[in-house]
Amino acid sequence: MHPSPPSHVRPAAVAGAFYPARTEQLRDTVGKLLAGADPPLVEGALRALIVPHAGYVYSGPIAASGYAVLARTSPPPRRILLLGPSHFAAVRGLALPHADGLETPLGVVPVDPLAAKLEEKFSQVVRSEQAHRREHAFEVQLPFLQTVLRRGFTVLPLAVGLTTPGQVAEVVAFAWSLPDTLVVVSTDLSHYLPADEARDVDSRTSSLVLAGDFEALEPDMACGHHPLAGLLLAARRNGFFTALLDLRNSADTAGDPGRVVGYGAFAVVERPAASLRNVARTG
Repeated sequence: MHPSPPSHVRPAAVAGAFYPARTEQLRDTVGKLLAGADPPLVEGALRALIVPHAGYVYSGPIAASGYAVLARTSPPPRRILLLGPSHFAAVRGLALPHADGLETPLGVVPVDPLAAKLEEKFSQVVRSEQAHRREHAFEVQLPFLQTVLRRGFTVLPLAVGLTTPGQVAEVVAFAWSLPDTLVVVSTDLSHYLPADEARDVDSRTSSLVLAGDFEALEPDMACGHHPLAGLLLAARRNGFFTALLDLRNSADTAGDPGRVVGYGAFAVVERPAASLRNVARTG
């Protein structure tokens, strides 16, 4: 039996603005972005991605560096815990949508039935239609996921507002306890600095992310500061490692160098035990 289609679908809000609204044009755009990506090889099991969420003309190539790594992953995940900031609505905690499906021009992505369990299990998880109605941080990830995960997947989208790294890390740890589940954190980096200054700031931010030093991250370093800090805490607790895949800004892609937004793509990986033993011997 096939599952019933979602009955309450959150319609696409930024199709035609952040990415193409026409199905074939969107499919072609995402395909070209992925074909042009050349991220480094990542050793170990992929447990999370950190990717940007601006319009595809600006951040699409950097996001594609992350999703190209996902495309190499076998077996592919079947569930995505998607964490990002709430740009337009004040949220206390981590907010699920009321919808049971999220629409893009490539189709409808089902919200995982475990959404109800998250709400029951964690007091910091709430529901907010307002937080998701106009939010682009999640929506722009979906066409990449729909293209790479051709066998289908479900999503647990959480708009992260006022919360602590520990509260986010609890939810991430629960997701990692589930089979076939990948965490994706959606965040841009510095905002509206001159290109050279932005590169310096984003380089420092990248160093903190790679070191897992979430305590030193400042809110103005990343608009998704809260979900990013929580992911880094969860990765530290599990002994996972973070690898840099791409680091650029909008001046490198399509923007004015006088006022740019920074973008980074990172992979959080669980290294094989043998690899860790080799590190211990040489360290």
